[in-house]
Amino acid sequence: MKIGFIGLGNVGGKLSGSLISNGLDVVVRDLDEDLVAAAVEKGATVANSPREMADMCDAVITCLPHPTISAQVVEGQDGLLEALGPGKIWMEMSTTDEAEVKRLGAKVIATGAAAVDCPVSGGCHRADTGNISIFAGCDRATFDRILPLLTTMGRRVLHTGDLGSASVLKVLTNYLATANLITCAEALTVAKAAGMDLNTAYEAMRISSGTSFVHETESQVILNGSRDISFTMDLVLKDIGLFQEVADRAGVPLEMNPLMIEIFKDGIARYGPRELSPNIIKRLEEATGLDIRAPGFPAEMVDDEPEEPGYEVIPNRG
Repeated sequence: MKIGFIGLGNVGGKLSGSLISNGLDVVVRDLDEDLVAAAVEKGATVANSPREMADMCDAVITCLPHPTISAQVVEGQDGLLEALGPGKIWMEMSTTDEAEVKRLGAKVIATGAAAVDCPVSGGCHRADTGNISIFAGCDRATFDRILPLLTTMGRRVLHTGDLGSASVLKVLTNYLATANLITCAEALTVAKAAGMDLNTAYEAMRISSGTSFVHETESQVILNGSRDISFTMDLVLKDIGLFQEVADRAGVPLEMNPLMIEIFKDGIARYGPRELSPNIIKRLEEATGLDIRAPGFPAEMVDDEPEEPGYEVIPNRG
């Protein structure tokens, strides 16, 4: 199977790299020529347009920063729709809107091709090792066709239901991660203000009921001072905005998420949209005059789990 991959950024570059390093025939495209050159050096070939890629490949993966960019790639001039057809698959790995992926997916399906939304979760460090989790929304027959690809890129793969379901769950999990980030920032700042040793406070949080994936990863780079998780404030705002749209369509009157949106809007106004997302703690550092750093923590998140073969996660239904 020949695989096309459009979008070689922080996540896409690592996912496509897993496919290449595992010996798959991969064709790439990105507006950044340096990223394309790096993929070619690893063994990929290049397509000159989305249309050309769809013509060359059995499956095309898009991993892009915003739904409007995905729409242009799929339905714009020289887009995927011009060359998709029976037997081909479009796999949307971007974090996107449920309604938008359904809209584009309907156009893809009308060509005779299959459509899947299959976003990832777990951070860039896990995308790099192949241990990231992947959600997949599509019919079961299509899921079975793409499962070998998904287990090459990730470890835990969950079939979430019909097209669009994976995107709902992705923005839900990103909402939870953002809430965790804000509360970890507040907890660490309060610990410092109360005279606690931050190394001890980190361990107290880690071994207690207050721990979380975000604490055990992002709190470390917060305390290091690098705040580097390869994810920026504008992307957080996009994701929790998408979650708000899901809630609004479902008629759920959220209270936490609107406040989180305002917190990150303020962070962007202060520090710029491309500021690293854990630096949302700078609002508290500036308000208190405290420096929330401690020795002994890494500058980047590292996946210390050994890479393992991917597998399908089966929901417990009793």
